[in-house]
This record gives sequence, structure tokens and C-alpha cells, in this order.
Amino acid sequence: MLRMVVQVIRTQVQLTEEQVRRIQQLAADRGVSMAQLIREAVDLYTCSNAALSREEQVRRAIAAAGRFRSGLQDLSVEHDKYLAEAFEE
Repeated sequence: MLRMVVQVIRTQVQLTEEQVRRIQQLAADRGVSMAQLIREAVDLYTCSNAALSREEQVRRAIAAAGRFRSGLQDLSVEHDKYLAEAFEE
């Protein structure tokens, strides 16, 4: 079996009590350490759209604008009503 050795660097991060509580709960639910959960979150964040340049984010947003149509004429006014109806289904 081939094992890859990854060097980890100890660092200190300040979190709010609420953040710590949520991380502890998520870690317990998944059966992993808080450190593992935080490393996974950092990987997700740094490899996601957040890592895209601002220009690329704007370009993608403009490309997506207007591509999805609901056919509803009052969606901007009645969005809460339609969302509630969707959750009831």
C-alpha cells in the first residue's frame, strides 16, 4: 500500500464561540476531528469559485444572466410565495 506523507503546519485561528460550536457539531456528526473539517473547508474554499479572479466571477455572472426563465411575470415581487409553494411540494 502506497501512503502519501503530507506535512501539516500548526497555525492559530481565532473563531467565534458560535463558529466553534458549529464546527464541533459537524465534526462529531461526521466522525472527524475539527482540524480535519477545517482543512477540508479550506480546500473547498480555495479550490472553488472563491479562488476565481473578480473579473472571471463577473464574466460568469454576466454569461448566466437571462439564461433561465420561469415564465412568471411577477417573480421579482412574489418570489417568497413561489419559494414557499416549492417547499410544500
